[in-house]
Amino acid sequence: MSDGYKIKNQNRLHFLTMTIVGWIDVFAYLEFKNLIIDNLKYCQANKGLNIFAYVIMTNHIHIICQTDEKSGLSALIRDFKSYTAKEIIKKINSENNSRANWILSNFAYQSRFNARNDVYQVWQHDNHPIELVSPVFIRQKLSYIHLNPVRAGIVDEPSHYIHSSARNYENLNGLIDVTLLDLGTDIGYIDV
Repeated sequence: MSDGYKIKNQNRLHFLTMTIVGWIDVFAYLEFKNLIIDNLKYCQANKGLNIFAYVIMTNHIHIICQTDEKSGLSALIRDFKSYTAKEIIKKINSENNSRANWILSNFAYQSRFNARNDVYQVWQHDNHPIELVSPVFIRQKLSYIHLNPVRAGIVDEPSHYIHSSARNYENLNGLIDVTLLDLGTDIGYIDV
């Protein structure tokens, strides 16, 4: 298990939640969801990220992932969040409207509480890592991820949400290639 929200076993399978500060709905905009998709693909191709499940909601991401890289999962996620934060700020800065100004002012406000950030803070620092050690726990987290858009009232069925690996698990084209977790012949979502 994770020890105090730190990744203890850097190369083991983990469930992570990455959240935008203040729960700001940055990913309500397609261009920001696409930024995340592109960067997850980059991490798969270049940084050894193995993705087993994911969902991109309006203000957070859930992911089941693992890496075999010596640097470990913490370093990989740190780099992912650092790069995407810079790209999000760059895209928002290119806008000149009240929504963009509001988001930037919130990111600036949040940075005041963290000595590591000079101007803006985009992501919450913690990822609430949970090491997945049993098939029952894995199935529970997989269901949690895929049912997130259903519970939010965005779609009626998990596979209808394009920014999720639920499509992959239903043998449909997904936006990201994932390694399917072997859960038997019927993935059958459990209500958690």
